[in-house]
Amino acid sequence: MTTTTTPAAALVPATTGLLAAALGGAGRGWPVFPLAPRSKRPAIPDWQQRATCDPDRIRRWWLRHPTHNIGITCGPAGLLVLDLDAAQGPIPLHWAHRGITHGRDVLTLLAQQAGEPDPVDTFTVATPRGGEHRYFARPPGSRLRSTVGARGRGLGWHVDTRGPGALVAAPGSVAVVHGVPVPYAITSDLPVAVLPGWLVTALTPPPAPPRATHQPPPPLPATSRRVSAYVQAAVAAECRNVTTATEGHRHITVYAAAAALGELHGNGWISAAAITHHLTNAARHHLGVADFDARELITTIRDGIAAGRENPRILTDRPIPRPRLAIR
Repeated sequence: MTTTTTPAAALVPATTGLLAAALGGAGRGWPVFPLAPRSKRPAIPDWQQRATCDPDRIRRWWLRHPTHNIGITCGPAGLLVLDLDAAQGPIPLHWAHRGITHGRDVLTLLAQQAGEPDPVDTFTVATPRGGEHRYFARPPGSRLRSTVGARGRGLGWHVDTRGPGALVAAPGSVAVVHGVPVPYAITSDLPVAVLPGWLVTALTPPPAPPRATHQPPPPLPATSRRVSAYVQAAVAAECRNVTTATEGHRHITVYAAAAALGELHGNGWISAAAITHHLTNAARHHLGVADFDARELITTIRDGIAAGRENPRILTDRPIPRPRLAIR
């Protein structure tokens, strides 16, 4: 499979300035908030709650801080953004043999396997390091969460999703690549398409088992040997994911890990304090690197736990079958 690279000269400038870019995003109905300059790190606490479409507040923010990037909070915006990354190093052999060099190649292959067209006809933004963001509207009533690569309900290598609880840097924001400022630039200014049904199916958590006619048993006690082993394995796996997260994926990886362990917290199998302790230790070596600080770490863990707690993990004697489209 070959990848078509859009020439840089074809990029459509998103805006003439960061304030105009922020107002432009809000004008599309997407609540925005300030990110640190040339960064994807939130510049304010409680950004999910404080993001706004109010032009007066937006003007006040960016007139005081004109170099701040713009974040879009995907949950309130009703968005599911596909984050398709370019390879930033050697390509794993099992992907290279298929001619895959980019997350968009993986998405094309997934669409072919599903017998569906490649979902390209939507609002699209080129990211500074050669990737792209494809914006989709979440269907009403859908339960879609953010994913990282092929982990869990993820779609595949270099295909991340940004949904409720996640953010994306808006077009007009800027990142520094090899010492050069590069903007997030609109490449396709089409209306935002509704997320295709086959992707909704792939990204929807499995349903709970059917209700029994009798009262279902409560969650296994935290002292159960089976639960203890399960929790230990889950903590070890999520800490490993956080430890090995790469720059540009740390926020979403920490959030996904906290949400996964938050599902266990929802059953009383592990405390929020224990989750925070383990994930903070796992992420400690990331602190201070590319503007990733302790405040962002703790806030991201807290938000992830809160999201996961709403969907307590279900343990059954047999795995629950679920639709899978991810390619490993």
